[in-house]
Amino acid sequence: MALYFALFDTAIGTCGVVWGERGLTGVHLPESTAAHTRDSLVRRFPGAVPAPAPADVQPAIDGIVALLAGAKRDLRELALDMEGLPAFNRRVYELARTIPPGATMTYGEVARRLGSPGMARAVGQALGQNPFPIVVPCHRVLAADGRMGGFSAPGGVATKRKMLEIEGVEGVSEAPTLF
Repeated sequence: MALYFALFDTAIGTCGVVWGERGLTGVHLPESTAAHTRDSLVRRFPGAVPAPAPADVQPAIDGIVALLAGAKRDLRELALDMEGLPAFNRRVYELARTIPPGATMTYGEVARRLGSPGMARAVGQALGQNPFPIVVPCHRVLAADGRMGGFSAPGGVATKRKMLEIEGVEGVSEAPTLF
């Protein structure tokens, strides 16, 4: 399957999206420079070639730009190509997509809502493998005590904190949870 990518500027730096015939296959958050973002994206998606975003991908770029500028966008309408991803990860990603901007949930709560109590660590591992950061809002999932937990995207926890601040989540330990 042919893969394509586009880079675009946001309030936090240059991001990238990768797509194929079945939808988005990946999102890449900013590295220290646009060139680093591009190089890292190409390493993650070998064979992806740069291309102008087609009409069905442009809403992803527009939505990510808007969300990172502070708009309350949830990006649930975007088509994701999850073929080849483990079934548990897909379930985690689908549930994470229901968390609206400005709200958070804990790893344990995600596990319970999936009917897998006690699987908080597995939820964290699935989110750590999330190929669609921000579209699958793994940054909205926190540790049980309100701490950040991990974040595997470029910039790590600092990027996660910045994204939550943009969405209006005040002080991580005081972050409002859905349930």
